[in-house]
Amino acid sequence: MSGDNPNVTETGADITLVGPEHVKRYQETDGEVGYLWNGSPTLLFTTIGRKSGEPRTNPIIFTPVGDKYVIIASKGGAPAHPAWYLNIQENPNIEVQVKADKFKATARTAESPEREELWAEAIKNWPSFDIYQSRTDRKIPVVVIERK
Repeated sequence: MSGDNPNVTETGADITLVGPEHVKRYQETDGEVGYLWNGSPTLLFTTIGRKSGEPRTNPIIFTPVGDKYVIIASKGGAPAHPAWYLNIQENPNIEVQVKADKFKATARTAESPEREELWAEAIKNWPSFDIYQSRTDRKIPVVVIERK
């Protein structure tokens, strides 16, 4: 946490709207609440749990690039990939919500040189991704979401 405010991390992110509460309010308001999070756009995406077989919905910052949506599997720089990324590796078919727009999509991991180009775009939108990368030895995946 940062300074005197327990709701602000060392990267400056306000964490008062996170996880299930973020998903709930985004869904209830078609993104009127929750689309912009700390100044960056977010979307909701639903994967199928690779172990449970149950749908799992997550909010995440995204960067629009052409007709694609780019998301970063950073997990704040943790040593392991986020569970949602492992789910996408198992089953790349996902459902996405951007504001009121809901659609089916496919997710794939970007490879070089596309990965580096998309990473550069993503850090313009959320510079903390570079901080997260410095915290871990793993190469943080860049995921491209494409409408079906």
